Amino acid sequence: MKNINKNRSLWGLALVIIGAVIALNTLGFTQIDIFFDGWWTLFIIIPSAVGLWNKEEKTGNLIGLAVGLALLFSSWGLLDLSLIWQLFVPAIIIMIGLRMIFSSSFNRESSEKIKELKANRPEAPKDTATFSSHTVDYDGKIFEGGVLDAVFGSIKYDLRRARIEGDCVITASAVFSGIDILLPEYLEVDIDSSAFFGAVSDKRKKAGSQDKQVAKPLTLYIEANSIFGGINIL
Repeated sequence: MKNINKNRSLWGLALVIIGAVIALNTLGFTQIDIFFDGWWTLFIIIPSAVGLWNKEEKTGNLIGLAVGLALLFSSWGLLDLSLIWQLFVPAIIIMIGLRMIFSSSFNRESSEKIKELKANRPEAPKDTATFSSHTVDYDGKIFEGGVLDAVFGSIKYDLRRARIEGDCVITASAVFSGIDILLPEYLEVDIDSSAFFGAVSDKRKKAGSQDKQVAKPLTLYIEANSIFGGINIL
């Protein structure tokens, strides 16, 4: 709700400014041309700027803002459009790298716990879906961790009835793909994610209390990377 209010306020402010400029032009106090060269780039710049203000995952919005500004400067003759397109791919690669570096430092506590769990547990089973759909159901089975890789495919990973006896880790990567991880209500989730034009989100309803069968809350650490894909915790 807080982000929605910020979003409405920013768009409201933009509309107030546009309306005020039109009114001042009509009254003859100013002669501001709203439809300046490259005005259409504002439809890229403004949503990207709003996304940077509101969303935790900022990589896609940062790239959108950079592209919008580059196109605006190009329309003003300040930048060569052909040079912009040549630099577009390396710029994206650099931004992804920076995102991965800084996300690791921001989530240092989670990352250290993930390393500890990986070191003290047997090698996790790996499930891969490439140009295919894959369903894994741990009904009644012991779960100690897993590795999920989906490339142009989808994975449904059902742990709702799994036997989970301690903290564990799932490493998930979705490239032009979707991964759904279904969890029991009592399990807490700690997500360490990096997304590029994708999303990693916990869509579960928050339980009012822990399951009475679990004396101590267990935590599932999810190490997630999404590129033009989505990883959903359900």
